[in-house]
Amino acid sequence: MTGTEPIVDRRLPIGAEVTAEGVHFRVWAPKRRKVAVAIDGRGEFALAHEGGGYFAGGVVGIGAGTQYRFRLDDGHPFYADPASRFQPEGPHGLSEVVDAGGFKWTDAGFPGVDPSDTVLYELHVGTFTEEGTWRAAIDRLPALRDLGITCIEVLPVNECPGRWNWGYDGVNLFAPTRNYGRPDDMRAFVDRAHALGIAVILDVVYNHFGPDGNHVGQFTDTFFSTRHKTNWGTAINFDGEGSDGVREFFLANAKYWIDEFHVDGYRFDATQAIFDDGGSHILRDLSRVARKTAGKKRVYLISENEPQHTVIVRPESQGGHAMDALWNDDFHHSAFVALTGRSEAYLTDYLGRPQELLSAMKYGYLFQGQRYKWQGKRRGTPALDLPPSAFVNYIQNHDQIANFGRGHRIGKLAGVDELRAMTMLLLLAPQTPMLFQGQEWAASTDFNYFTDMGEDIARLIRAGRIAEITQFESMQDPAMVASLLDPSSEATFRSSKLRWAERDRDGHAQMLLLTRELIRIRRNDPVLRRSQREKSIDGAVLGHGAMAVRFFGQHNDDRLLLHNQDGDEHLFVCPEPLLAAPEGKRWEVMLSSEEPRFGGHGVRPAETKAGVWHIPGRSAQLLRTVDA
Repeated sequence: MTGTEPIVDRRLPIGAEVTAEGVHFRVWAPKRRKVAVAIDGRGEFALAHEGGGYFAGGVVGIGAGTQYRFRLDDGHPFYADPASRFQPEGPHGLSEVVDAGGFKWTDAGFPGVDPSDTVLYELHVGTFTEEGTWRAAIDRLPALRDLGITCIEVLPVNECPGRWNWGYDGVNLFAPTRNYGRPDDMRAFVDRAHALGIAVILDVVYNHFGPDGNHVGQFTDTFFSTRHKTNWGTAINFDGEGSDGVREFFLANAKYWIDEFHVDGYRFDATQAIFDDGGSHILRDLSRVARKTAGKKRVYLISENEPQHTVIVRPESQGGHAMDALWNDDFHHSAFVALTGRSEAYLTDYLGRPQELLSAMKYGYLFQGQRYKWQGKRRGTPALDLPPSAFVNYIQNHDQIANFGRGHRIGKLAGVDELRAMTMLLLLAPQTPMLFQGQEWAASTDFNYFTDMGEDIARLIRAGRIAEITQFESMQDPAMVASLLDPSSEATFRSSKLRWAERDRDGHAQMLLLTRELIRIRRNDPVLRRSQREKSIDGAVLGHGAMAVRFFGQHNDDRLLLHNQDGDEHLFVCPEPLLAAPEGKRWEVMLSSEEPRFGGHGVRPAETKAGVWHIPGRSAQLLRTVDA
């Protein structure tokens, strides 16, 4: 072997790292007796067998840009590094050495994320712009800053086969996909976002690997669980025999993106499929690693958890996993039913009535242990004591748009008046709001599920997609099934790209203005800001479709949000104390979804001098107290 002495001062326990002498390689391969690194154009170099199934060694005279693969036990073929930092030709090609220290960062001192002052924006790099690259996305960051976005949640960017993908089929978890550019292009995106005051968190998939290009089974037989299953196949082995190296792999990944790409946290995909019956749960350990790596910077950790286990956001002192927030599907489902009237499949348990929306604004989850008819069992765990920031609300996201038929956004399924009103509810509620890319201007483009796999896998994906969508009875219509787009078609992918030019067109521009105004009020109004930090709201149902939410300020400086998803409501008798202004005060309209500048039909006082309340149908309005 031509190399250096073993190097212990590594950034991570696995992968290829540039040193002063060359490159140091380390790989976990307990299944193998011998491992050699094959350097493109230089030949092979045997790695030393360390304890615990690790092989390591340095090769002098090479550096960043070197391409390599591993030979295992003198066999064929060669395999990409499971911890490869870049795959320029995809997961089946050569791995490339990347120098993590080569990029010149300008974001020193970026503070990270304050969970109680966050407006999220979910973004898919491949469809966010026509070019679908990091560099093109950088040019759009000022628009998000001007909108008032404080944190971008990027859909998974891990390398996987094909030219387009949602990101949830990743197989090289340390390699940002070549489809969006090179690793330094991603770094440039994060650096520019930080310069504009915007944090970036990364959606990571730690519950399964994609169906093509995953070679970890060639290095170890213990990467996958023999006891647990997920909806996507075999679960990751976090708690069984031989799981130590698996845990280290994922903990290293959680450190990697924060250390080498300066991301500000993670959204953990489908954590109900991350099984760990051992000692310290892997989710808790991931939280620890992320926070330790970030140092003084505050990282933001969100979990998607379908069964709604609030242990995830409880502190370690209470046996929790110490994350910051949970995606709140309950808010989405109730809002969707309210907007569309459709309550099929997993929407069956929602009525979309004011009581549900009001409860979601007060308590986060709607299901905290009650029976859930769709699943035939109880769902959720208690959450009444959690702060508003523990929940992320949305009326659109990548899953919920694509899962309902033909990928239509909510703007195609609901009226524009109702959408404006629900947008006010979303952005003024105490919980953290999240917008899906283009939602701010009611983008006309659909967002469908898309992949680019070989035909054998594509056939299975098409069948699985039909099975997923036809859980909705209306989607079982043969004509509807025949109209579903092929996930493997390039046209399906391209139809999901945003059309930025439409932002300034009639209809879209008005929604953009409303969204911007709502975010500005949310972030600047002291009464609303107080509600985001402590439980300072109450509410009442005023009619079949109408409700009032009272935001309590200090010194009788209150706010009142009136929301009506039904027809006009006229209250000639008002036995509801939340409608009464404080002594010496009266209510004044602060912002209404019915303002003409937002495309509305005009605003009238909410309360007449005679004390009659008029709440227009399909509208929302925010009132403030002023001197009587």
